[in-house]
Amino acid sequence: MAGAERTRTRTRAEEALARNFAALASDDAVHEMRSQAFDAFMEKGLPHRRVEDWKYTDLRALMSDAPPPASPASPQAAEEALARADVFAGIDRARIVFVNGQFLPALSDLKGLEEDVEFASFGRFLAGGGALLVATDQADEAEAPVLALNGAFVTDGAVLRIREGAKLARPLEIVTVYAGAEPGLQTLRHQVSVGDGAEAVILQSYVGPDDVAYHTNAVTDVRIGKGAKVKWVKAQEEGNKAVHLGLDLPRVDADAVFDPFLFAAGSAVARAEIRLIFDGEGASAGIRGATIARGRQHLDTTLIVDHAVPECTSQEFFKAAIDDEAKGVFQGRINVWRDAQKTEGKMMSQALLLSESAEFDNKPELEIFADDVVCGHGATCGQIDEEMLFFMRSRGVPMEEAERLLVHAFLAEAIEEIADEDVIEALEARTRRWLSLASEVR
Repeated sequence: MAGAERTRTRTRAEEALARNFAALASDDAVHEMRSQAFDAFMEKGLPHRRVEDWKYTDLRALMSDAPPPASPASPQAAEEALARADVFAGIDRARIVFVNGQFLPALSDLKGLEEDVEFASFGRFLAGGGALLVATDQADEAEAPVLALNGAFVTDGAVLRIREGAKLARPLEIVTVYAGAEPGLQTLRHQVSVGDGAEAVILQSYVGPDDVAYHTNAVTDVRIGKGAKVKWVKAQEEGNKAVHLGLDLPRVDADAVFDPFLFAAGSAVARAEIRLIFDGEGASAGIRGATIARGRQHLDTTLIVDHAVPECTSQEFFKAAIDDEAKGVFQGRINVWRDAQKTEGKMMSQALLLSESAEFDNKPELEIFADDVVCGHGATCGQIDEEMLFFMRSRGVPMEEAERLLVHAFLAEAIEEIADEDVIEALEARTRRWLSLASEVR
């Protein structure tokens, strides 16, 4: 069996990845590290449905090709592309901008945060020998294809340090934009360290043009210090032919509060994966999200939460509205290890299917090795409540408007958990626009 795996036939996308990697400069300061990562990936190749963690997102079938690393965008093209990254446009925020996988200081703005935030381009560390391109114990490159491909092709990213006790005066957005009409790959590695007692709102946005088959691979290492409080909101609005692969690796120290939110609306194929570890007692994490999909989109959210120490709390709450022939996936697992007594872990995933051809796969899991815990999970999947629809119709609300209002209210239940009015309004505006477009299509 092992021999069969070693001699398996490569897919078209795997052949393209091999060509793209072979074309990289051999005198790159981190070429040996890149080679190790790519070898780890090619040992097993793209994950498929027989790999348990990827059974609902078969990349061998879904990835028909793999474009080469993206070329740098011209200043004009970069500026025009950045104008599309408007999901948080109504919020006064600082911005760090990456276009086609390259940091662009001319389009970035950290005014007002200089005393509290240290920033450096990850590309600078790559040029210096890759001191930050190191393995993580949260994911093994041999078992995590997104991480392995990231290590092989990474070009840039944000290295951020928020000082101890800092209270950021305004949110900080990390913007990833694709510019141009030719397919390309943008690969980013972010490392964010939030000091003890600091407070911050961090936004991430991913945007690109429609009808361009570009790929995004982004890995984010996050360290939340003792007693820190961080809201982290990610909006994925890639173009309609894009492939988006994201992996977040947060570690949360004692008494810290970490509340990430994943908003997924774009791309042809996307997987957003979070692997969170509690490092200190008394910490909490509220991991929430909303997914909206139509056409033939395939959007996957996968979570692994490791309770390794006592008295931590995690709450996962996700909503999805799936239309047309689109497919949504939610996989969530809470691990409670033997020493993690007095853990509270709760998980809920709810999906609305807006057409007969829509599909949603739910897979919530608990693995508990401690005895003094309060844990539970649930999952629902169905259509719009006919009684609620009848109630609104009986009060004169037209059918299409009633459906829009009910779907919006359904998604808003998750979005409003963000507890930041400006961010809530930004994401609810996106859902309203999506619902309006869906009505026009019909």
